[in-house]
Amino acid sequence: MLQIPSWKRILILAVCLFGIVSAAPNLFYGRVEAHNDAIAAAEKAGFETEAQAAARAAWPDWLPSGLVNLGLDLRGGAHLLAEVQLADVYKARMDALWPELRKALADERATVGAVRRAPSDPGVLRVQIGEPAAMTRALEIAASLATPVVSLTGIGQNDLAISAEGDQIVVTLSEAEKLATDNRTMQQSLEIIRRRVDEVGTREPTIQRQGSDRILIQVPGIGSAEELKALIGTTAQLGFHPVIARGSATGTVPGIGQVIYPSVEEKGLNYTLDAVPVVTGEELTDARPDFDQNGRPAVSFRFNPAGARKFGDYTAANIGQLFAIVLDAEVISAPVIQSHIPGGSGIITGNFTVESSTNLAVLLRAGALPAKMTFLEERTIGPELGQDSIDAGSVAALVGMAAVVFFMIASYGLFGVFATVALGINMALIFGVLSAIGGTLTLPGIAGIVLTIGMAVDANVLVFERIREELRTARGPARAIELGYQKAMSAIVDANITTFITATILFLAGSGPVRGFAVTLTVGIITSVFTAIYVTRLMLVFWFERRRPKTITV
Repeated sequence: MLQIPSWKRILILAVCLFGIVSAAPNLFYGRVEAHNDAIAAAEKAGFETEAQAAARAAWPDWLPSGLVNLGLDLRGGAHLLAEVQLADVYKARMDALWPELRKALADERATVGAVRRAPSDPGVLRVQIGEPAAMTRALEIAASLATPVVSLTGIGQNDLAISAEGDQIVVTLSEAEKLATDNRTMQQSLEIIRRRVDEVGTREPTIQRQGSDRILIQVPGIGSAEELKALIGTTAQLGFHPVIARGSATGTVPGIGQVIYPSVEEKGLNYTLDAVPVVTGEELTDARPDFDQNGRPAVSFRFNPAGARKFGDYTAANIGQLFAIVLDAEVISAPVIQSHIPGGSGIITGNFTVESSTNLAVLLRAGALPAKMTFLEERTIGPELGQDSIDAGSVAALVGMAAVVFFMIASYGLFGVFATVALGINMALIFGVLSAIGGTLTLPGIAGIVLTIGMAVDANVLVFERIREELRTARGPARAIELGYQKAMSAIVDANITTFITATILFLAGSGPVRGFAVTLTVGIITSVFTAIYVTRLMLVFWFERRRPKTITV
């Protein structure tokens, strides 16, 4: 007999209600999106404007507000392919090694003689010693600065390759260290880009590594590729450098280990600085917009313990000296060190506006990119093109659904109507689940939904055909329906498990659009099995209990 316990009926109806209610906000997408954005902006700023309050009031707070995020091809946005200049990191490592090697060699000046840095290619450190006969000892000193490579593939190898050419020590990174450095640099770049993009509140960006030195960046909803480049392309490399000299002369060639940067505050003024900063932006733990003692916009900062110690030691030993604050190869401020600055906190002043100080704080807080990036490919996908994709996908889904509905009703009559109602609930469940998990819908994802529409009634077809077969054996209608579901179950489970495995492989092995297709297909498989086995059967039970037919026609 057809028997479904009351608790199971309530549970099935509750799941259907959840899907419909969770999917409903997508019918009012613009209003709900403005509501969510207003809440997020108010929480981030700590206060709510009148416009945000109006946007928030446009959708009741007590209703669900989860939405299906639209991918780049549906919403429009920016696409960038960036190449990370890994050679910059090699050069920075050699520049940072020079003071340490110079000090180590200077401790044995009586043996190796005078020491100076010789001109070399980027990524190569050449050190000339005064006593070539002591080259063996000099190489031993240089080798003592090497450390083991921190990677699984570099076990047992050192990070420095050291050799001698005449009276010069030649130091480069070993191949194992270069590989480990490349991986660290790419991972750090990915994380910093992700944090910068997240700071502006975009939804579901795609940020992933491609090849050995490239990063794919796709951000839906952003205005243009230029806007995205301005956000992530700014290096925000902050450094605190000792000042060697200052002047307005142009064309001056810096000495070895020195750089010349222009002043932002005073046009035509240049500073000659030590190339190696005392403290860098990587040692910052916090940066936020602030105001100086005169009420002008500024940026306050705080170092980690290591940075605070170096900052405090340097200021204590150089009272009365100029100390340049450098941002992206420009001196934004060069104050005189008035006193020892302990604690590792301070403030950056300059010609800031409130907006520019906020932007600078965001960039510093997200971290400095470890290397510059060259943009090889950039595209802006307008919202009109995204809307065209949505319209085309909607037409395809509606045509597919209309064809399925016509076939089911024409083939199975009233039972086909039950299957059609279950199909509508299935669509609501798909969008409800995607909204609840914050899933992203792409054009291939719409294709997955269209495919699900066809697959969703497949289980019903199996059940209805089995019921037909049971009716031919002159069994009663109740028993025929019961056996129809029992005997079709194995075929339904088998077909959907194999499809589920395929979708899982697509998700794990694919990326971008392929994953979007796999996600919607997987959710569709689960919801279609649920609606075919439970929802359609529950409607049949309600109908049968109400009508009590002596015979049925499928």
